Amino acid sequence: MAAALDPRRRPIGKGTPGPLGDSYSAHRRSNGEAVVVRRTARRKTGLAAFWEGPQAVIAVPARLSLEDEQYWVPHMVAKLEASLRGGKRRLQPSDDALMQRCLFLSGKYLGSRAVPESVRWVSNQNGRWGSATPARKSIRISHHVQGMPEWVVDYVLLHELSHLIHPNHSPAFWAEMAGFAELDRAKAFLDGASFAANRKIHGMNNDLDGDLDTVGGP
Repeated sequence: MAAALDPRRRPIGKGTPGPLGDSYSAHRRSNGEAVVVRRTARRKTGLAAFWEGPQAVIAVPARLSLEDEQYWVPHMVAKLEASLRGGKRRLQPSDDALMQRCLFLSGKYLGSRAVPESVRWVSNQNGRWGSATPARKSIRISHHVQGMPEWVVDYVLLHELSHLIHPNHSPAFWAEMAGFAELDRAKAFLDGASFAANRKIHGMNNDLDGDLDTVGGP
């Protein structure tokens, strides 16, 4: 009998196609909770594992087969749970995790009307938490946001997503964010962080928008 081919040593995509979008994996977390597999055409290579609230999500390329999934999902979940045991359960500092979170937030709060072309962490944005360029559908998030509570990161992302629809702070802009339960709490958190940073870092301020459509900086 021929030995089974190690999935790690063959190109992904050979086998039964998996469904696009979100589906539940046959594999479960160690505590029995379900794992979401997210297949998107946007992702071309590589896999990512991250948390959406209490939900474990494995983002995979559309071409990942169900046979590939049987190996890779348990492998990625094991890594994700290892980070949880280490006390690192926060939005992971990768551009891909930011994009996936943006798509989730846009679908939940904005009816998927804001779909960015790029979302990335940047280290040269010290005067604002986030910024957006509607014409390019791009979002940039300051590295100072890394490590903040997930609901604060969500607020910053949702703020910039809303700017892809309304490039200002009009009543219509704030109406887009009205459904976010942690709105006032997140704004207060960032106000406090700005106040603290103002005492240590030159040039930081509490202005919500140093440039057009930006969330005020640390």
